[in-house]
Amino acid sequence: MSAALEQAAAPADIHSSAIVDPRARIGAGVKIGPFCTVGPDVEVGDGCELLSHVVLAGHTTIGPRCRIFPFASIGQAPQDLRYKGEPTTLSIGADCIIREGVTVNTGTANGKGKTTVGDRCFLLSHSHVAHDCVVGSNVILTNNTMLAGHCQIGDYAILGGGVGIHQFVRIGPHAFIGGLSAVENDVIPYGMVIGNRAYLHGLNIIGLRRRGFSREQIHDLRRAYRLLFAAEGTLTERVEDVAEEFASHPTVQEILDFIRLGGERSICVPRETPAGA
Repeated sequence: MSAALEQAAAPADIHSSAIVDPRARIGAGVKIGPFCTVGPDVEVGDGCELLSHVVLAGHTTIGPRCRIFPFASIGQAPQDLRYKGEPTTLSIGADCIIREGVTVNTGTANGKGKTTVGDRCFLLSHSHVAHDCVVGSNVILTNNTMLAGHCQIGDYAILGGGVGIHQFVRIGPHAFIGGLSAVENDVIPYGMVIGNRAYLHGLNIIGLRRRGFSREQIHDLRRAYRLLFAAEGTLTERVEDVAEEFASHPTVQEILDFIRLGGERSICVPRETPAGA
């Protein structure tokens, strides 16, 4: 069956003013509001809603039950001077909410070739996800958050309003980035950072409690944090010491694995030796 016939067979509600290319793949129960534009290489999953004035372009896949608000521009070409029109992609998972003015670009041939956003993400107004980013599931990008190219954002991370993330930075799962922070180094899982040229400010204790971590788990994370960022020895030495002491603690090992894996950027550290977390 051709894409055009698949679209015709799907019971979608498309406003008369919307421009939907007949080659686009539109799922069952999709609602496309006034003045939306959907390109030929776009796939929209079942039950999605485009409220109005939404632009879906490029080789873009939107998972089921997403809601996209007015003036969001999803799947446009990457903002990279080296991009020459290669057919790079964007994939957005299920049950995401994408608010007004959000922009998400496709990947680049020089990068991963794709941009990925996971399930149940909440992208607030005017946030931006640049080319080749990998955004996990249950991530919140608050208003005006900016991800530069090639960033990796772990599951359940929360980025506050007006945050700017440098290209190639990794944000670990369950991390919290305070509003208006400029982050140029990697943030450990469960970490909390604040400030212009942000620094590590402890652990995301509130987020851990909300996610159901036990008091014992949080206590172990705090103790491991103090040891990791103590004044004695090098970070490499402290990582191995903590790995030995917390060999049976998977949450601590997750932080250690993140540090060992490394990336293009350094690890964000505290300004002073932590007395607590």
